[in-house]
Amino acid sequence: MVTPEKSLSTALNARTIGSGNETIVLCHGFGTDQSIWDKIIPLLAENYTLVLFDWPFSGAVTDKSLYDHAKYTSFEPYADDLITIIDEMDLKCVTFVGHSMSAMIGCIASTKKPELFKRLILVTASPGYINTDDYEGGFESSDTEQLVSTIESQYENWISIYAPIAVDPNDVASVDKFHSCLKSMGAEVAISLAKTVFYSDYRDMLEKVQIPCIIIQSSNDMAVPLNIGHYLEEKIKGVSTLEIIDMIGHFPHLTAHLKLVEVLKGVLR
Repeated sequence: MVTPEKSLSTALNARTIGSGNETIVLCHGFGTDQSIWDKIIPLLAENYTLVLFDWPFSGAVTDKSLYDHAKYTSFEPYADDLITIIDEMDLKCVTFVGHSMSAMIGCIASTKKPELFKRLILVTASPGYINTDDYEGGFESSDTEQLVSTIESQYENWISIYAPIAVDPNDVASVDKFHSCLKSMGAEVAISLAKTVFYSDYRDMLEKVQIPCIIIQSSNDMAVPLNIGHYLEEKIKGVSTLEIIDMIGHFPHLTAHLKLVEVLKGVLR
């Protein structure tokens, strides 16, 4: 529980690493925690100030009461948490790097308090996962219903199947890392979070995003089709550019971290 003696940033394990005039907030996605960035931290910390924290759903957060199932049914409460953390840590004009669901969370936060953000870097992001007549999100409605049903009934089996597909079956260490994070999060939280993520639709929000965006897309991502990167580039109101990394999977910070850092450094220069 957050109390007057314990801030949200403290409860969510917020920390600062490195040094530099540029502050980068690294924000993890579904089922993981801040350790998912471990490969790129030493490559950026020499020249930049890095800020990391864990979302309330993360298995790394010790106070499990922080994840309120009734509260976190959309990305807006997460955006409010992000703003609170940035304010508590007295950060200004940050470069926000959000993976997966956190990319949309950063976009929402930027529409609420744009003065906090210098740029948004959206890593394997999607504004919506379900196909419609005029939009290819990558999943049919029945696919997402089956996904949630499987998480509810066979969580251990699901993570064993999902982790290698989402990451890259050829990178065993990275698959094990994601598998461990999912297991730590637990089934009860995963069910609630999966509904929030996979039923989300933030396409209409994109025209409100005016902060410059860099969209980083995987060339072969089972969760986010390649067309989504182009869709984001077209629909975001602010200046946006698309970078495609030649890789397999949804986690460039795990399986293509050198390529990701090359793109990040190019942007930050």
